[in-house]
Amino acid sequence: MSSATRPPISCFIITKNEADRIVPTIAAIRRIVDEIVVVDSGSDDGTQELAREAGARVIFNAWPGFGQQKRFAEEQCRNDWLLNLDADEVVPQQLAEEIGQLFANGSPEHAAYGVDVNIVYPGHQRPRLWARDHYCLRLYDRRRVRFKDSTLHDSVEPAGHPVGNLSHAIHHFSFRSMNDLIRKCDERASYSARWSKPKNKWVLPVRCVTEFPANFVKYYLLRRHVTGGWLGLKCASIFAYYRQVRIWRLTRIQYGEDI
Repeated sequence: MSSATRPPISCFIITKNEADRIVPTIAAIRRIVDEIVVVDSGSDDGTQELAREAGARVIFNAWPGFGQQKRFAEEQCRNDWLLNLDADEVVPQQLAEEIGQLFANGSPEHAAYGVDVNIVYPGHQRPRLWARDHYCLRLYDRRRVRFKDSTLHDSVEPAGHPVGNLSHAIHHFSFRSMNDLIRKCDERASYSARWSKPKNKWVLPVRCVTEFPANFVKYYLLRRHVTGGWLGLKCASIFAYYRQVRIWRLTRIQYGEDI
């Protein structure tokens, strides 16, 4: 697809130390967007140079929080229609074609479009059978909807507008290994505990007991890691364990202890 026929979409990606993953992410989307903007918060592994070489415009912005960083990135784009990707996500060809078709006859019908974002296990090329990990609004018109101004969460607020749905999923190469998954979950558990709103102190002790089993059922059965075999069992266990760790750490903070 030539630059003259690409849809008027700016794709933006926030990064920090993603040198091993940023190039496939950019390459998969480059032909169907008009612009790619990478907002980096201080990589020291060459992410910025690789992103530029792959065709992105790279901007530095010190980390302010998840929602704030994405709102900053929104404002750097020249188009009003935006596609948000994380640096470890790849748009498969079928989804790229579907996005292109939305713009075939002008501006899309809805203000925003949701898409499934499904995890790809280390060493695999596609998500497990019947994967159902996350659903997010990722393609949208910033004149009508924006990312929430939130330090903890990074989600698009539909603001009452009806949304459409894309039928093909983004492939999320979320972690490089099980040790990398543990590291990421541990970091996010601490970050979430520090930035979460205070909880009812009578509820927290109960959640300290129920958080693991409830989330194991959620990840293993409802999000269908059960179809991922041994890797799926390990992933569901790790996700559930660190959801409980988050509650433990939040409890410590609310009782004035350090985590």
